[in-house]
Amino acid sequence: VHERFTAQEILSYKKQHKNIVVLAHPECSPEVVAVSDFTGSTAGMSNYVKDNQPQKVIMVTECSMSDNVAIENPKVEFVRPCNLCPHMKRITLKKIYDAIRFNQHEVSVKPEIIDKARLSIDRMLEIGRK
Repeated sequence: VHERFTAQEILSYKKQHKNIVVLAHPECSPEVVAVSDFTGSTAGMSNYVKDNQPQKVIMVTECSMSDNVAIENPKVEFVRPCNLCPHMKRITLKKIYDAIRFNQHEVSVKPEIIDKARLSIDRMLEIGRK
């Protein structure tokens, strides 16, 4: 979903909404990140809003990600560009429940792949903590 946003679109939002703070997910393009005010994981964006309480904000990520942040920060106005991630919308509570209950969808990865992927996963988790 992050690749669906463009720098031009973000600049348009900034022009349309004076004093808006643009928070971008690091998976956005370098051009989008460059015109954003803050770049961080979803948790990082949430913490930014909580700590800074901007008047108006746009979270450049999957549109439902800002819902919880908005609930936790009722004084902040959220502008939602709403790019839906089709993969995230396939996940439902029932599907999660069934996967756990029936031990479905096990993922097997070869040891040599695990070793190579560990660094990337560890870095992703570290970014998520910020």
